Amino acid sequence: MVVILGHRRQRNFERIFFFLCLALTCFFGSSLLALNAELYYATPPPSLLRFAWTFLCLGLWFIPPLIVHLHAEYASIRDLIPPGMRKTAWLVCAWAPTILLVPFLIGALRSNQAFAFSSPSRQLGVPFQVWLVVAVGLGDYWQRRLEKTAPDEEQRAFHKNLRWNLGLLTVLLMIIFGVRPFIAREDAWSSLVAMTFALVPLVGLIIQVQRFNFLQIGRQRNLIYAVFMVFVALLYLSFVRRASLWWERYLPPEATAALLLFLPVVFFEPLQRVMGRLLRKTAQTEVDRAQKLMGPINEVARLGNQAKLREFSERWIAEQLQLAEAHLALDAEGMTPNLLEHSQKGSEEVFEVGRGGRHLGSLRVRAHGAMISGETYAALEFLNEQLPSAFDLCRLIEEKLQLERELAERQRLALVGQMAASISHNLKNPLGSIKTILQVQMESAELPASLRQETHIVLDEINRLSAKLNQLLQFSRPGVRARGGVERCSLTQTAENVVGMLRHEAENRGVALDLRPAEEDLWVAASAEVANDILSNLVLNAIEATPSGGHVRIAMQAAVSDCQVTVEDDGPGIPPELKEKVLQPFFTTKPRGTGLGLAIVERRLEELGGALEWRSPKEDGVGTKFRITLPANGGATQRKNDGATADVEREPKR
Repeated sequence: MVVILGHRRQRNFERIFFFLCLALTCFFGSSLLALNAELYYATPPPSLLRFAWTFLCLGLWFIPPLIVHLHAEYASIRDLIPPGMRKTAWLVCAWAPTILLVPFLIGALRSNQAFAFSSPSRQLGVPFQVWLVVAVGLGDYWQRRLEKTAPDEEQRAFHKNLRWNLGLLTVLLMIIFGVRPFIAREDAWSSLVAMTFALVPLVGLIIQVQRFNFLQIGRQRNLIYAVFMVFVALLYLSFVRRASLWWERYLPPEATAALLLFLPVVFFEPLQRVMGRLLRKTAQTEVDRAQKLMGPINEVARLGNQAKLREFSERWIAEQLQLAEAHLALDAEGMTPNLLEHSQKGSEEVFEVGRGGRHLGSLRVRAHGAMISGETYAALEFLNEQLPSAFDLCRLIEEKLQLERELAERQRLALVGQMAASISHNLKNPLGSIKTILQVQMESAELPASLRQETHIVLDEINRLSAKLNQLLQFSRPGVRARGGVERCSLTQTAENVVGMLRHEAENRGVALDLRPAEEDLWVAASAEVANDILSNLVLNAIEATPSGGHVRIAMQAAVSDCQVTVEDDGPGIPPELKEKVLQPFFTTKPRGTGLGLAIVERRLEELGGALEWRSPKEDGVGTKFRITLPANGGATQRKNDGATADVEREPKR
């Protein structure tokens, strides 16, 4: 237990348990050392006895406070003691008597009398004996409370056995310490019984560890086997030395030792079979555990959320493999892995997540103890080979869900488009009639001035409503395509038409329009109407976003296989929280906007195979910059010199 807990020792409870086991080791080990000295030497060396006596007293001295402290810490973990003053009070009760009784310990260590290895508590004094009985009694009290609040039957049975053991040990200690004349005649018997009761809790704990992985120590099984084999080897070496002295009259000690050291060779093959079965069973257990681990991970992968899958995998792996921490870092797909560090600290390891030469990422884990056990290491390696399939499944489902969402969105927009087209068609004719009647009335000289002003306002609203209906129609119908051949139009001519049409609107707002065409005429694979839809919406948005006195710049340039148009404004820019929404249909921040301008631009570019890029704010920290890319069609023609030819080549509008 000392080796296992010394390997872990991360939580306060495990640290205290480690020191309690260490104190018991000093107590029992020192008694064994004194017994061996009496058997080996005719007259044991005083220095050896003093050494054994010192460690025996120190081990016994720290047992009572550690028993109380251990129970208080475990009760705090189980929420039987709230953190704060109550826990502090229990810790004071645990250590205050030990500190106050230090003079008795010093007196026992300095004693020149014969060391009473069979009953050391008598030399430590009656107050210490009382404190030992009280500490064991408090352990019995806490075991009763822990039994009542145990979460399952296994732990309830464990605490029940401990309660009976500590209760009987308390009574036995009271008898040993209280009835001195009787105990003096049966000293060896009473000590044997008392030490047996002291060992019972550890035996029960080991059984719980093996059967139910109590306190999550069961994953140190390989360490348990190693400690056991080392312990057996040490006992055998001690036996070899003793046997060589027993048979010294018949054989030289060296010959006896040599024969006995070679004797275990006969047992190597059976031992190898036993250990082989144990190791295979352990390995199979870990493989089964890893396969069971992948079940819940695959279930979460079917949800189609990689972020959630990674978070669950980290938590699940750490919980099931009893690790202090697990962090999964995913790289870009197809990325070549760098050289991974296999050990950052003694308790930290980095594993490559991948299979068949494909690298997915890395898994960094940290153990509770000084290092990761062998079976856990094997389980992690197996698990890292299975994780890529789970993430591939998650990615495929995520893509499928995204496609389904996009299809549903397209169906919704198609329905909206049909509805918009129907509404626009049914409203445009009545609006046209109303507008015609009002214009006729405006031309009448008999119309009063007050009505003339109101009629002018009504005409403006009708024009605005007609513009919105036209925008709805633009969004609802697909791009205009020619019935035969390849569509083609002059992008330069279309841009000049758009600027000329919107220049009056810009002047009314106090905004300067600046068109910088390319040196050569640019021809694109799009109809003039589609190019007009794209440019007019971009330029109009820029004009409306620019304050009075600002500028809107339209620049054009030719690339190898496409043409680019850049529209920049001096407006305030797009707020960061709205950047993901600006291209969504019907989203607008304008009081009278429809939210379809940029949606129409994006839709037309998708139909043409073009691209839309934008940045806000620009390099100078203000304004917005949109750049569209349209596929080129045909050579560049000097529009000024060959205007007639350009007019002939241009596709007619439908």
